[in-house]
Amino acid sequence: MARRIARLVASLPPLVPALAVAVAVLAAPTARAAGPVVYVLPTTGVVDGVMASYVRDGIAKASREGAAAVVIELDTPGGSLADMQRISETILGAPLPTIVWVAPSGAWAASAGTFITLAAAVAVMAPGTTIGAASPVGPGGSDITGTEATKVVSAATSLIRSYAEAHGRNADWAASTVERAVSAQASQAVAVHAVDGIAASLGDVLAFADGRTVKVAGRDTTVHVAGATTLTLPMSPWQSALHLLSDADIAFILFVLGAFGLLLELWHPNFLTGIGGGILLVLAFIGFGSLPLNVAGLVLVLLGIALFMAEPSIPSHGALALGGLACFVIGAAALYTEPGPGLPAATVDWPIIAVMAAAAAAFGLVVVRAALRLRRFAPVAIGGISQGGRLEAGQVGEVRSDLAPQGTVYVGGEEWSARAAAGAIARGSRVRVVGQDGLVLVVETIDNGPDGPAATMPSSAVEGGRTRPGRGTA
Repeated sequence: MARRIARLVASLPPLVPALAVAVAVLAAPTARAAGPVVYVLPTTGVVDGVMASYVRDGIAKASREGAAAVVIELDTPGGSLADMQRISETILGAPLPTIVWVAPSGAWAASAGTFITLAAAVAVMAPGTTIGAASPVGPGGSDITGTEATKVVSAATSLIRSYAEAHGRNADWAASTVERAVSAQASQAVAVHAVDGIAASLGDVLAFADGRTVKVAGRDTTVHVAGATTLTLPMSPWQSALHLLSDADIAFILFVLGAFGLLLELWHPNFLTGIGGGILLVLAFIGFGSLPLNVAGLVLVLLGIALFMAEPSIPSHGALALGGLACFVIGAAALYTEPGPGLPAATVDWPIIAVMAAAAAAFGLVVVRAALRLRRFAPVAIGGISQGGRLEAGQVGEVRSDLAPQGTVYVGGEEWSARAAAGAIARGSRVRVVGQDGLVLVVETIDNGPDGPAATMPSSAVEGGRTRPGRGTA
């Protein structure tokens, strides 16, 4: 044993170089994998608060993890002016090089997207993409005139000039996108030095950016991204869901479905459709907040749905239905107005309009007609409660809170709102149902005398949530 140990010790010096070579060979792939890392942020859709938070968090994460650069793959019709400024300020103040790549082919950086692109340290576009058209409009997409127009245009022009000048780009062209709604395709934008270059793929983007000297937080910095590993950082599921609300088609669909729910609640009260419709309308208006909403279009859509719903109860030989269809389609087509730096270009796709118009017609002519027919049918009682949610007259229960004249009673196995048919009824009194007004029962007291109506009660009656023997039956 001692001899083996001695031989091992004697062999260590020659083994050291061999071990060093082996470690170097094994570590070589790791060293290459540990080279430059570039984070890619796919940034699409309307510019809103969700997008602003996503870009801010993505750049912060890339900075913490020592990334060489961040690529923002941009495709947007524009959006909120305030959120655009948040994104642009995040890009301008980033502690690492930021690259905005307008992509893929067919994408655009319109309105607020123009500002974001010009704020980047490196701005490139894929072939077939467009940038520009950043003329300002007022709230809801309305035209602005007079002194207000001068102030808004002046402020937007100054802002976009400052973004362009920060990276040595054509500030005059940038200003023209605000003042005259000028736009340009990728090759034109490069020719006028609005952006830095054209890149068809992410690899081309990195090859173009590598070795360039750019301004990073006010300092000259050389971009080193040759052979970099790219890591895509998408939005979280929660961010994606919230961001989806700002889609023009999604907001329209949510609004129509919400209107269905509320209007059905008016025709046939049931609480469920009313609550669901209210929630959908709230979500729709969250989306509308980032879109150039045209209130006239919104009113026409509502009028169209109302006319569809009126057709079954006011026979017009189809005239109301045709009027509803016209109002719905015109309103949906005119639901959004022209874009601006604070508002994106947005339209409802015609296939969506066709599907939702058909749904509105079916809803009004089928669902509402069925609800009206259900109203006309005599209630069918099941265990004392009808299919229409009504109680049979003659059901007996107990007053849970004083009816003076309105309170609550326990009858038919649950509590109901009720009012006294005459006078006031004290808590604990037994009552009989004599009518029903919607979801409010109309009740009268039961004479507890030996010859009174109580003698006709069944062998047990509900009282206080329990059963007790009755007086028998006649």
